[in-house]
Amino acid sequence: MTDRSATAAVPNEAGSLADIRVIEIGDQQGEYCGLTLAGLGAEVVRVEPPEGAGTRRIGPFAGDVADPERSLHFWAYNRGKKSVALDLGTREGTEAFGRLLGTADVLIDSTPPNHLAGIGLDSEELERRFPRLVTARITPFGEDGPWAGHRASDLVHLALGGPLLNCGYDPQPDGHYDLPPMAPQLNQAFHIAGEQVCFGVIAALIRRERTGRGQRLTCAVHEAVAKNTETDLMAWVVQRQPYYRQTARHAGPKVASNITLAYTKDGRWLNVLSIGARDRNLLKPFLERYGMGEDVPAAEVAAEVGTRGIPGTTASSSANVEIIQRFVRRFTFAELPWEEMQEAGLLCAPVRRPDENAVDPHWLARGTFAEIEHPEDGRTYTYPVSKWQATHSRWLHGNRAPRVGEHTREAMANAAPPSPAAAATASPRALQDGELLSVHKKPFALPGTKIFDFTWFLASAGGTRFLAALGADVIKVEWKAHPDTRGGGFPEGGREARRRATAPLTAPPTGPMSGQFNNKNPGKRGISLNVRHPKGREIAMDFIRRSDVVAEGFSPGVFERWGFGWDRLKELNPSIIYAQQSGMGAHGTYGRFRAIGPIAGSLSGLTHMGGLPEPALPTGWGYSYLDWLGAYSFAGAILSALYQREVTGQGQWIDASQTEVGIFTTAVPILDWSVNGRPFQRWGNRMPYANAAPQGVYRCAGTDRWIAITCADDRDWQALATVCGIDRDPRFETLAGRLQHHDELDRLIERWTVTRDRYAAMEELQRAGIAAGVAQTAEDRCENDPQLAHLAWLTEVPNPSIGTWPVAEVPFDLSETPPHAGGWIDKGAPVYGEHNYEVYGEVLGLTCAEVDALAEEGVI
Repeated sequence: MTDRSATAAVPNEAGSLADIRVIEIGDQQGEYCGLTLAGLGAEVVRVEPPEGAGTRRIGPFAGDVADPERSLHFWAYNRGKKSVALDLGTREGTEAFGRLLGTADVLIDSTPPNHLAGIGLDSEELERRFPRLVTARITPFGEDGPWAGHRASDLVHLALGGPLLNCGYDPQPDGHYDLPPMAPQLNQAFHIAGEQVCFGVIAALIRRERTGRGQRLTCAVHEAVAKNTETDLMAWVVQRQPYYRQTARHAGPKVASNITLAYTKDGRWLNVLSIGARDRNLLKPFLERYGMGEDVPAAEVAAEVGTRGIPGTTASSSANVEIIQRFVRRFTFAELPWEEMQEAGLLCAPVRRPDENAVDPHWLARGTFAEIEHPEDGRTYTYPVSKWQATHSRWLHGNRAPRVGEHTREAMANAAPPSPAAAATASPRALQDGELLSVHKKPFALPGTKIFDFTWFLASAGGTRFLAALGADVIKVEWKAHPDTRGGGFPEGGREARRRATAPLTAPPTGPMSGQFNNKNPGKRGISLNVRHPKGREIAMDFIRRSDVVAEGFSPGVFERWGFGWDRLKELNPSIIYAQQSGMGAHGTYGRFRAIGPIAGSLSGLTHMGGLPEPALPTGWGYSYLDWLGAYSFAGAILSALYQREVTGQGQWIDASQTEVGIFTTAVPILDWSVNGRPFQRWGNRMPYANAAPQGVYRCAGTDRWIAITCADDRDWQALATVCGIDRDPRFETLAGRLQHHDELDRLIERWTVTRDRYAAMEELQRAGIAAGVAQTAEDRCENDPQLAHLAWLTEVPNPSIGTWPVAEVPFDLSETPPHAGGWIDKGAPVYGEHNYEVYGEVLGLTCAEVDALAEEGVI
């Protein structure tokens, strides 16, 4: 491992994890995590068999030649890594692997069950031999439990985890869904898990800096995906409310009459949303510039004060949509005045193809893309290479993905067993002085870390949620004129009424908080503070001087107008980390534009990628996916800065963008465009790049009941044909034949599934070794999923205002410092200003009388 005495000399430009070495072994479940760590500066060494890893055979291919060295999937997810070829079936290979681990800080392991145990490296042996090693173990369903041996694919994970049934087309007028739900594309289940494993690994590294010991992280992809949906989960937990999918907009308790997509005259789309009164009142003056202002109803809508709905979920989201559609139909896609609309304050974005971002001046200015040299081809190709900007570290582009074993000699020349001296210094005390234990009777990863938290909405508030769960003291700041999306109250009768309920319960429109807010902000302490008041600004500055991190999620420029720009913050606290999350990033030509999850999804290319082939509408995501993905990445950005500060003592400014995180996941279609000249085309529920057939979502017995099935190879197909009673047919004997006759195969498969109960069909297919999974609702995940119950995926947190309710636990475990959603305070989300007396007294030494006086002045 790296000599700590030398780390202070590492230049900031080398990346925040420049002193870290990662060994990665396994399949695509771990590739995305390794890619992110490599981008943050870590040396990532991928260990694979001499014949190459299976992901090298995933298409598309450069030039459509099925050469494992030219797989665009492998290129996309292994850029910047090194390759060491070892045969772990031999003694020489296992000994060499052990020597590599002796040089490593992190092991990412997504191998099959007992793979490493079979060569004498089970978790106990890894901990004994390498006590400083952080091990991240990623599995489809967990190491044990009812579904531990089940097979999965990206499509199957999205089905079982819930995203699938949130996404798709509107039903017919009678409520009947004539089309299956539409899975988002591509590999999103592995992105979801990879983002969360990544910030868990960095948290473990921070802990190791303070204690000298590594630990074991475990994550089931199924659990990570099951917690990724936005509003349906808490709607069921709190109100027993089912949700219904809608075309290219949030799933909800009922299907709205209007979609938010507007059609251009050349067949493309603009997504326009309305959060509330402000947005609706801005539309008329904008349309007056084009002579259409009279179409907007003249009556003004009163501004909402003291309450705020979740963006994209309210009836007003599609307000005036027909007027907007008439306006948009006057333009071609290239001539859409969407930037002018944004400058007028309207919340909109074009539904772009992924490749269209690669030539956008905003993303080019931010360094979102880079040209990576491929010497074998004598040219460069375009890759997305970063998720945020920072003042004291940068994302590393790295070289093109390695060829099999390209770095074996180099890596093994530097590999040696850890010295006895290193081992002797690697076991200090487990606890630091004064550390609090969690409900698990173990310490946290981030004890004593103080975060002054101005975040709101999910993309930013969700990020600090995870830091609270890791033990940070997160002080959530709100002001009554512009509160966070509290969204209402809990049903009358509380938890007992929910236990007895056999039908949806009604929650009041106002209250201390909703189930959604409680799930986004548990473990935080809440204060009220008016930073527009001079005394409020002084109080904020006192907090900043005492904090490790200031986090905010406002539109770019708001924090600066309050007097808290980066220059001022570092004057107040030279080691402060200022983390800013916005829709499109502060730097660049879109710096002042507004975005929420659906708008970010449209601009990023993700909305375009879901749905039936054109000319059908895109379906995209049925919730604010990039709010959650942005939250995971925001947590990772803050943690990487905290780690860098542990090593160098430097603070920094992070400029994060939820749209940019979405762009980062579109590397494969961007490469296909850059290498092969092919823009992305939608394929419904089939893998766009034709590596599996049959694959799809099939109707089962009952109303709106579906099952996802993936056949990865000939063996899978033969097993499926046997289970479904499909006769041998020469047309289906090869992958090429099955792809050509996929529609006929779908008809034959659904002839069998439509007669079966969905769970019975899943179990029958899984017993035959076929990746299959029920398209689960929130009810299914809460009531019918034995694996999630086994994994204890929800945790009960007390709340003095609303009682004890379940929230989603962090979907990974840490052996030494397990996270807890309730944080070190073991509480749900704070009521507005709940901890004023406690926090102002503890941090600033104010008495209750002084706090009351400040409240009278309108300061707090």
